[in-house]
Formats: sequence, structure tokens, C-alpha cells
Amino acid sequence: MSRTIIISNRLPVKISKNNGKYVLKKSEGGLATGLGDVYKNGSMLWVGWPGIDIPKEDQPEIAKKLASLNLIPVFLTQEEINLYYEGFSNEVLWPVFHYLVTYARFEQVYWDSYTSVNEKFAAATQSVFSEGDKIWIQDYQLLCLPSLLRERLINTTIGFFQHIPFPSFEIFRLIPWRDKLIEGMLGADLIGFHTYDDVRHFLSAASRLTPVTFSSNIISIGNRQIIVEPFPMGIDFDKFEKLPLQRQVLAEIDNLNSEKRGRIALTIDRLDYSKGILERIRAFELLLQLHPKFIGEISLFMIVVPSRDTVPQYKDLKEKIDQLVGNINAKYRTLDWVPINYFYRSFSIETLSAMYSVADICLVTPMRDGMNLVSKEYVASRRDETGVLILSEMAGASKELNDAIIVNPNNIGDIMNAVVEALTMPVEEQKRRMQIMRALVSKFNVKRWVSNFLNRMDDAKLLQHSLKTKHAVNKVSDGIMSRYAATQKRIIFLDYDGTLVGFKANIDEASPDEELLKLLSNFTEDPNNTVVIISGRKHETLEQWFGHLNLGIIAEHGAWQKRQNEEWHSLPLLNDQWKGEIKSILETYTDRTPGSFIEEKSFSLVWHYRKTESGLGELRANEIINNLRVLAADKGLQIMPGNKVIEFRNMEVNKGKAALNWMHETAYDFILAMGDDHTDEDIFKAMPSNGITIKVGSEVSEAKFYLNDHLEVRELLRSILDGDKVSKDISV
Repeated sequence: MSRTIIISNRLPVKISKNNGKYVLKKSEGGLATGLGDVYKNGSMLWVGWPGIDIPKEDQPEIAKKLASLNLIPVFLTQEEINLYYEGFSNEVLWPVFHYLVTYARFEQVYWDSYTSVNEKFAAATQSVFSEGDKIWIQDYQLLCLPSLLRERLINTTIGFFQHIPFPSFEIFRLIPWRDKLIEGMLGADLIGFHTYDDVRHFLSAASRLTPVTFSSNIISIGNRQIIVEPFPMGIDFDKFEKLPLQRQVLAEIDNLNSEKRGRIALTIDRLDYSKGILERIRAFELLLQLHPKFIGEISLFMIVVPSRDTVPQYKDLKEKIDQLVGNINAKYRTLDWVPINYFYRSFSIETLSAMYSVADICLVTPMRDGMNLVSKEYVASRRDETGVLILSEMAGASKELNDAIIVNPNNIGDIMNAVVEALTMPVEEQKRRMQIMRALVSKFNVKRWVSNFLNRMDDAKLLQHSLKTKHAVNKVSDGIMSRYAATQKRIIFLDYDGTLVGFKANIDEASPDEELLKLLSNFTEDPNNTVVIISGRKHETLEQWFGHLNLGIIAEHGAWQKRQNEEWHSLPLLNDQWKGEIKSILETYTDRTPGSFIEEKSFSLVWHYRKTESGLGELRANEIINNLRVLAADKGLQIMPGNKVIEFRNMEVNKGKAALNWMHETAYDFILAMGDDHTDEDIFKAMPSNGITIKVGSEVSEAKFYLNDHLEVRELLRSILDGDKVSKDISV
């Protein structure tokens, strides 16, 4: 039976040593809770670090204990923990991904350790992998792992989910090893984030740092397609809803209510500079200053879970919290009321449930957070449907829980006003909002998150499989070669740029090499073959490059044609009177877009932006199309967007019509057409049903098959010639 192998930095258990014996205890937390029950049923394995440095002599014993729970340990040394986890993961990725770049330390030794530990995880996974298993990698500590496993397990299904934000390209690019991180993630078939913003940022970074293309949310890399989607993580709603009914929790609720003075605003955070703790305290202080009527009426219950407080930034943050809380309590406390009840410790889930049940307000105001499940836990715990959630717009949960009061965490006045609104909100309004949020948190719970992701992993593999059957290699190319060898009257249409040669930043540098000229010459030597170069290039350029060969040429998308051993002629009734007005407008865009330029052909104008800054060229291209659409139509022109170009040309000019015109007088029994961009779709549509059409690039196309690049095109053409030669030798 196929299994799913979950891989995360930590296993979902805590290991401690008491009286010389190792004790295993279940972890609490979003991921451990969400997947905790699933991996126990035998259809899942979980690979991860046990959480402590275990001596080599004790590792076999621990591995055996963990194996009985379907857990596979990756043992790390203390040095690896310091460099890979505390170093690269928490001093490079964590601050940069949370937009706090000043806290980042870009140390080469961190990166070296990070890659070697990712290799360790890959080796541990490979050792337990069986054919048919799916792999689901979790979070930022393992960004290199997808590609490491892809190298070892080529055809397996790999998913990756990131639980923290993915920053904008301008922030992400500051990491010295940014391209390696992206390449690592691109080993996955499905990449998931909490929000669509994170998806956008990742797609932007991937397209700028690596030679991939994307359409909508699908990245094309070689012959693989990678789906990138948001999957907002949920919680175990039933668990948090039922906790307040437990005897222990009910006792704690009664105890809290008996000591309660006024209303309670609850905050729960791990000690971290991304959580907005200081700003929240200052907002509460501002409330007491500007609204003294609430003194004695509301208390802030602030739980801060200890975390890395030996690290200077965290130690400094804790000292500031201690000082600020001390100052506010000293200034405002009374004999029977304390403004801020501050707990620097963790609590059991039962105590937290009691606090959720008693708190009138829950303040969740991180400066940046992937999701933040505290907000959802509070909503699930509110069985009476009262209470107000105040939520940072920078938390992923704000994209779903928009019936909370949404605030900017940097604006303490905004937070203060939200608290005032919460304190004065009628119970009916509280219930209306809470009912909507509870229904949403209940529906999109953690089990749905797991099933959605695993189902989408299957979809990603199906997408790849469907495209693989269209990839014109192996069986497909064998079929093309067989048809070629068995036919007598053949015509082959070949686009030039992007099909026979790769793209060059300078269009004049893309002249044909000797290998290509020899390949074309070999095709034309067979009297049964008609070879036609069909390109958007100027006819003068194509004449210079291919005029000496015995082939046909269609230039400027069909405006000019030249048959073998004949003179050039243009389509009748074409005019170029429109060019002056369109060109003057395009020049204004060229002046505003460094790197762009205009190419003038006999009956068309082309605006090139292949040398412009990524993103800017696309922006200007859209502007041009939108602003000139009406003018072009009035003048009988069509606007043709292509690969980093926009072409204005007469309506009558069309590669498809030109190709059909070429075949008009002869019945061909082998028809092959290859092209790479939007203009070549006209050829693919025009070909008869028995024609073989091949798109270069794996985007959606009218073509029946695809090849990845010009190198695969040349390989196919060589194979056709070699196969035909072998076939003739055998028949002789």
C-alpha cells in the first residue's frame, strides 16, 4: 500500500531523559496536532529530528522506539543544531521572511550546514521510501530538500508546504543563496502557502531568479509543471470546541471567573520580534491614558511562551517587555486591580482553553505571520458565540476571518480604537460576527487542509502525466520518424527564433550556426521534402541567412514569401501608410522603458522588450495593447503579442494563411509544423487533421505535441533523418 511520508524539522513528539531512560511525549502545536492522528494509521511515516542531541550509542534504542510509532529520526549533532537550525533557519530565513532583514546574519558556515543537514534528511527519507510513496515536506528549514529528493527519486510525487510568510522579491533577493533556495523548492510538484500573497511573491521570485516561466499559478521547468497554490491551514475545531466541557477545564473557568475583575483581553504569543508584542502593550497603555473610564474595567492577560531568550535580539525584547509591563502596572494598578497580568511561561492546552472561554477579547496582532492559529483556536472555543477577535492584517488568518476587527499592527492608535470598539460592541453584533467565523473555522478545519493538499498533489502528478504524453520524445518521436520514412511527399514548416535557435538579448546575434545550416541542407537534399522557414523576421535578413539553401521562406509572418529558386514577392494590397502614426506613439513608450526598441519591417512594426527590467516590459506591453487597440482596429491592423514582443501588422498577414497557401497546389502525405509563440498558433490551427504540430515550450497550445526548447527540436530533426537513413538501408 502506498504511503505518505511527512518530513518536518521536528518529529511530533518530545523526547526527554529521566533517570537514564528516554521518555516520549506527544507534542502540541499546529502541525503535530493537525497530522498527529493521520500518521498513526499506518498509511503515513514521519521523518524528522527528535529535538535533542542524542549520543550515538543511544540512537539505535531511540530509533526502535520511534519506529513503533511510524516515526523516522534524523539525528543531528549539537554543531548542526547550532548552525543549521539556530543559524541559517532562525538567523537568516526567519528574519528575512518576516521582513526584519536587519536581524539577519548571512554567514557562509550557516549555509554550508543548512545544505548538509538537508542532505541528511534526503538520505533518511530515501532509506524508508518504497515505490508509490508520496512525500510531503514541511516548512522553511527544508527548502533544499525537494530538489535533493527529486534527484534521488525522479518520478515520485513531492509536495512542499511553507508555514511562514514568503517575502516579496525585493526582500528575498537580499539572501546571498536566494537562487539555490528557489531551485530547491522547485523540486516539488506542488508548493503550498497559507495565502495568495505568498503565492504571488514566490512566483515573482522564481521567475526572476531561475529560467522558469509561469502561467497563472503553474510553473513550467523543463518537462515538469509545478502547481503553486494557497492552502490556509485550519485547526482541530471539534477538539477546541469540546475542551471547555471537560471537568478540568470547567474548574479552571470557574476559578478564573471568580477572580475576574472587569473584562479580559487575552494575548498568547511565543517570544519573538515578529509578534508585535511591544506595540500591543503600548496600545493598551494608550487606552488607559486616553480612556481613563476603562481603568479597573479591563485587564490584559498576556502569555508569552519562552523562546531563544539567550539570543541577543530575543533577550533584548524580553527586557523591553518586562520593563514596559512593570512601568504600566506601577503607574495604573489599584489595590484590587492589575492592568497587565503577564505570564512568561507555557500553559497546558486545558488552561489555554479556559482562558479562551473567559476572555472577552482576543488580541492577535503580529507584525507578520504565516497564518496564526491562536485566532482560530479562540473562535473555536467560544461556545456561547460571544467575544471579539482583534486581528492583524499581516496575519494569514485575516484573509479568512474578515469578521474580526482587522488592524494594522504598526498603528497603536488603530489597535487602541479596535479595543474600544470591542468593549462597546453589542452582544448581538458579537454573536453575528462570531457565528460566521465559527462556521468558517469549523468547515475549513485541519483535516480538510490535509485532504485538500494531498488531493492536489495527485492533481499535480496527473497534470504532469497528461503533458508527458504530448512530449514529442521517445514513443512520440518514434511515431513521427515512422510516418516520415513511410511517406513520399513531405512539407515541413519551421519557425526560427525560439524554435531552431535560442533567444538572444540582441536580435541581430541570433544568426544560424553551421550545425543548423547543415541540418536544413540535409533535409532539402531529399527531393521528397519541401522545407519552409516561416518567421516574423525581415525578408532581407532571412534571405541573407538562408537564401543559398534550396528551401522556401515565409517572412514577416506571411507578408513576404519566396519559393525555392524564385524571387521574393509580397502579399497584394498591403499598405504601410499607418506606420508613421503608430511608430510615433510607440516611441513615447520606448522613451519611458529603458532597454526597449522598435523594429520596422516592410508591413509591420515590432516593439521589443526582451532587454527591459523583468516586470516593467510586461507592464508597458499591457499599456500599449490597451491604449492602441481601438486605433489599430480603425486602421485594419492586428496587435500580436509574442515572446517579449508586440507586433502591429495588417489584418491580412497571418502565418496560418501563408502556410495553407503554400500547400494549396500539392497533396502532401507528411505535414510537420513547429513554432514557439503566439503567432505560430495560427499555423497549428490551419494544419489539416493529419498534420503533426509541435509547440516549443509547454504552455497551453493548439499544437498536438510539445518540445521544451530548440535543442530538443534539433534532436528530433536529426532523429528523423537518421531514422530515414536506417529505413532506406534496411530496404536496400
